[in-house]
Amino acid sequence: MCTVTYLPLGKDKFILTSNRDEGKSRKIALPPAKYSVYDTDVYYPKDADANGTWFAAASKQFTLCILNGAFTPHEHKPPYKLSRGLMLLDFFKYKNVNDFCTQYDFTGIEPFTLLIFEQNQAVTIHELRWDGTKLHTFIKDATVPQIWSSAQLYSTEVIKQREEWFAEWLKARNEFTMDKIIRFHKTGGNGNSYTDLLMNRDGRVFTVSITSVKRAEQSVMRYEDMILGGVKDITIE
Repeated sequence: MCTVTYLPLGKDKFILTSNRDEGKSRKIALPPAKYSVYDTDVYYPKDADANGTWFAAASKQFTLCILNGAFTPHEHKPPYKLSRGLMLLDFFKYKNVNDFCTQYDFTGIEPFTLLIFEQNQAVTIHELRWDGTKLHTFIKDATVPQIWSSAQLYSTEVIKQREEWFAEWLKARNEFTMDKIIRFHKTGGNGNSYTDLLMNRDGRVFTVSITSVKRAEQSVMRYEDMILGGVKDITIE
């Protein structure tokens, strides 16, 4: 839930990829599977601590990904009312993004950035940032590649640096594939393990998995466990 990239593949298709950075005390997540969430088929890896997720793709229309923090680092003040990963799944109670934003009670939830990718005839990227007091909503340009980094783990300067790494990577690409962007999520950086995309801060906080979804005529989610090893592909039907 700490580094996310988006690559457009045309009017209504894209690749979304996320590095999940977590502390060593958290349980190892379960690989992606299909679950029924409020009568909707949703595919996601499951957080073994709270049973929520940081990355989910419904069989149709919506793909969601969450990052830790809103705009700036915040003080962690548990207990919180609800896990952010469960809040993400609560999205599927609602008919659309506007209903979720206006009707859901975010009070008591730790700050986050929630990205909602909506597919109709084109892609719409909804960026929701909850600062602990107020929900801020934005629409991002879905026709161009995008990168996000956790406001909780990375300073403004480091986030800018990561944007530059992504821009350099894009210059050398005339075709976007899942394999290529996953490789960037493993190798992007300058050799500083504290700020590289595949990060490790003295074994206390590190990248535990990479999840990627390709939304096209046939949609697929790929999950790579960086602790246990192994890759799992699951078709989204």
